[in-house]
Amino acid sequence: MSSFSEIINQDRPVLVDFYAEWCGPCKTMAPILKQVKEALGELVAVIKIDVDKNQNLAAKYQVRGVPTLMVYKNGQQLWRQSGVVQASELITLLKTHT
Repeated sequence: MSSFSEIINQDRPVLVDFYAEWCGPCKTMAPILKQVKEALGELVAVIKIDVDKNQNLAAKYQVRGVPTLMVYKNGQQLWRQSGVVQASELITLLKTHT
């Protein structure tokens, strides 16, 4: 399995979803992320990080609330937002970085 730093160092946008199993809004994000991936396909990578299973990573990236979404490209954080974000907004955002 690739390390987180390897994943976010891709030359395509990587949408990272920090979530928790017990989080209601996180469950809302799941079909939205699926829709984004279906719309953009191989242009983007979408990964989900369970904050309960990856507490060190969540702490390193100062994730204090879930869901927290981040977009990386070539290791650089381009965008970050907590809470539910609509698919159309994410698709528009990611297209600007492809």
